[in-house]
Amino acid sequence: MNEQVTEYINNAPQNQKEIMEILRKLIHKNGRNVREEFKWSRPIFKSDKDFSYFQVNKNHLNFGFYNGVELLNDPDGILQGTGKTMRHIKLKSTSDINPKLLAEWIKILTKKP
Repeated sequence: MNEQVTEYINNAPQNQKEIMEILRKLIHKNGRNVREEFKWSRPIFKSDKDFSYFQVNKNHLNFGFYNGVELLNDPDGILQGTGKTMRHIKLKSTSDINPKLLAEWIKILTKKP
């Protein structure tokens, strides 16, 4: 665990802190060779490449994805953004987290069987 990532999470508003703690566990449990870094003023998660990030906003947390977003199955259309290689979802509470779907996405983005 990266100390700067832990500090970022601990300094966030309580509801976003809870979301990030759940997501961080999901990422490490379901990703292949996950490492944490702190760059671009936010937590970044990487395997072979950067694949995910957290971004605290006033009323929600962005859980973002890169490098493979075109491979993600998004049946409910929750992915937002128009970038060529980046998308994100907005999470306002822990109840917005779909652990099964996010675990699948993390496995795809880190190429974990």
